[in-house]
Amino acid sequence: MWEAILWGAVAGSASLIGAALLMLVPVKKRIIGLIMALGTGALIGSTSFELLEEAYEISGGIQEVAMGFLGGAIVFTVLNAVISRNGGKHRKRTDLHEIHKNQKEGSSSGLAIFAGTVMDAIPESAMIGLSLATGGGASTALIVSIFISNFPEGLSSTAGLQSSGYSRKKILFMWVAVLLISALSALAGAVLLQDTSASTKAILNSFAGGAIIAMVASTMAPEAYEEGGPIVGIVTALGMFIAFTLAHV
Repeated sequence: MWEAILWGAVAGSASLIGAALLMLVPVKKRIIGLIMALGTGALIGSTSFELLEEAYEISGGIQEVAMGFLGGAIVFTVLNAVISRNGGKHRKRTDLHEIHKNQKEGSSSGLAIFAGTVMDAIPESAMIGLSLATGGGASTALIVSIFISNFPEGLSSTAGLQSSGYSRKKILFMWVAVLLISALSALAGAVLLQDTSASTKAILNSFAGGAIIAMVASTMAPEAYEEGGPIVGIVTALGMFIAFTLAHV
């Protein structure tokens, strides 16, 4: 239980670190985009090599994996559409001019940015708890992948919150809240799989994986390419290879 809370907090702390860094020193948008691309590849890799592979081995078939994976993707997509319509669409934007423009048009708000960030953090952190509950220790690949992906999110989302008029104190408080939610999500992931059947474990593992892939495709990858340029293809591949390596060492 405590191990899940600890590693969930560690992974979630990356957003707080990213937010604090942006407040202290200017960070180029291209750098944020490249880090986001690295996190995109790492999350895709850890989802494939850790969650889905483990779910398949646990269930012994594809039915539970398909049910959970597609279900997670659909649920995240629906929730993301709702939050996007209410101002959270640009929560990972690093272009302050664009954020400000959308703020004037009424298409972005600090609360929606925060809600979207929390929605992104929950399935990521839950993956850590799920990996612990299946019998192994904390997955290094998952923790590193989530940390890498959360760091640029802290940078970009903080830019949006600042543009929405939030004070530094309030922004830091919100990121501490995200850290706590990440820790509790990891705990929930571990608790949910205690004393459950192999089929249920496979479905929950796959559900988290589907939500992660939907999140990466709809929020991280587009922003990474827009800010980082064509080179993000190589960086994303590198992130995926890092996850593959960590999963097999």
